[in-house]
Amino acid sequence: MLRFEDPIFLWLLCILPVLILIRLIGWRRRHAKLKKLGDPELLKQLVPGISKYRPTVKFCLLLSALALLIVMLARPQMGSKISHDKRQGIETIICLDISNSMLAEDVVPSRLDKSKMLVENLVDNFTNDKIGLIVFAGDAFVQLPITSDYVSAKMFLQNITPGLIQTQGTNIADAIDLASKSFTQQNNVGRAIVVITDGENHEPGATEAAVAAKKKGINVFILGIGNTTGAPIPMGDGGYLKDHSGNTVMTALNENMCKELAQAGSGQYIHVDNTSDAEKTLNDDLTKLQKGDTSSVIYSEYDEQFQAVGILVILLLIIEICILEVKNPLLRNVMFFGKAFSMGKAAKSSQLGKTSILLLLLIVNSGLAFAQNDRTFIRQGNKLYRSQKWAQAETQYRKAISKNAKNTQALYNLGCALMMQQKDSMAMVQYQHAAQEETNVLRRSKSYHNMGVIMQNHREYAKAIECYKMALRCNPQDNETRYNLALCKKLLKNQPQKNNKDNKNNKNKNNKNKNKDQNNKDKNNEQDKNNKKNNDKDKNKQNQNEERNQDKMSKDNAEQLLNAAIQQEKATKQKMQKALSQPKSRSYEKNW
Repeated sequence: MLRFEDPIFLWLLCILPVLILIRLIGWRRRHAKLKKLGDPELLKQLVPGISKYRPTVKFCLLLSALALLIVMLARPQMGSKISHDKRQGIETIICLDISNSMLAEDVVPSRLDKSKMLVENLVDNFTNDKIGLIVFAGDAFVQLPITSDYVSAKMFLQNITPGLIQTQGTNIADAIDLASKSFTQQNNVGRAIVVITDGENHEPGATEAAVAAKKKGINVFILGIGNTTGAPIPMGDGGYLKDHSGNTVMTALNENMCKELAQAGSGQYIHVDNTSDAEKTLNDDLTKLQKGDTSSVIYSEYDEQFQAVGILVILLLIIEICILEVKNPLLRNVMFFGKAFSMGKAAKSSQLGKTSILLLLLIVNSGLAFAQNDRTFIRQGNKLYRSQKWAQAETQYRKAISKNAKNTQALYNLGCALMMQQKDSMAMVQYQHAAQEETNVLRRSKSYHNMGVIMQNHREYAKAIECYKMALRCNPQDNETRYNLALCKKLLKNQPQKNNKDNKNNKNKNNKNKNKDQNNKDKNNEQDKNNKKNNDKDKNKQNQNEERNQDKMSKDNAEQLLNAAIQQEKATKQKMQKALSQPKSRSYEKNW
């Protein structure tokens, strides 16, 4: 099936009939002028080297080359393309904990974001391996079936949030069981299950699931993330998660349970912190697994065909250059189109111009052959970005990076798309890559500027200042960056001042309170004696007033209290009926 990616360029083919019409008009005017000069037969004898057919042939060749050039601009594509790829690798399924406890910020920027970054770096190191993704909390489900499409894996990874699973908790057993059933049926292939969790298992059976996976020849690796001291769980409203009693929940890493699971699954326990040591250790362990033949089907919807059209254009131009309007002196005795004479200066100059055009087309076509694929994805991503379709634009930019990992424009645009989706940690990674690979100073300054904006939004003013300084080193004329730098410096100064003031005020208040307490001890002893006498009198008066108020309340508000009680009973009955009518769902005492 043939299609055009940019069919709007095909409207340029309407120029061809206009050019043909202009050619015919010019030919008729030329013959009319020749008839005025004299007899046509006599003129042929006077200029025997003029060819009757060469100009027409050259015009047709140029016209064909122009038509093919327009077709090449429309980007012809042929589909569909399906290829079966056989590789030597392993199969890995990642089980990612997305319970509320993964929102804790004892690991920067958070446990969940750190896990995403770890998985993304792990995917970047894969070449011939297959990967699958399972998310779990109180339940577990397959987010991405096992595949060798690393671009799709990264895309699905970015869309993971705790809101994907309504049933909260941590059920590691279901995740391991589901992962064991999600591998392919190929034999002699190393298989691994990588569980990334904070170790707060709320359901039994995790050890048994790891042992069952071990019997199937699957290694279970446990990546424990977080601190053992515990950390609160931030919520969207600015507060922290509280339990049923109203106390702030402190979630801590259960290393003992993680080590038991890793030992039961013949794997290894790896602690994840703010460094990249866990990633290196996991890569080393996965490389030790047995590699076997992994076959995968790669489907590409359409294959670009502009290269073939470009080759045809070049061939037509070469032929057109070789055909002269007059006889070539080197081929004087060879008669292709009739008699000719030596080539004039005008013809030589035209040939040189056409030769330069041909060389230019060769260079352009060779450049397009290497850079068109990633540029195509960038253009598509830019269109989606302008339409505020951030997630779809992110997908296109990632495809461009998969074609050319050093395309700085794709890296920068991907960072912008992630930033618009409030995926700041992922955007920082892309901006860092873009700044490292970018050779243009002005473009590099934009990457550092956006990094500074992200740090400023997270109130990390010291890091934001360093990013803004790097941006100004690349582009000293950027006034916006200079303003943000000055603002961050002021905000950074205000932070410790406030804290110091608060500490001083607290100290002064404590000292004053101590002095007051000492002075009040003597006064209280004297007042206690006087208060005893007054209390007896006040009690009698209060009892009398309460009896009077009770009489009034019983007379005035008895009916209102009865009506309120009846309405409460009706409301409770309705709630009970609704609860009984709804299907029962599994719930845990701990919702983190």
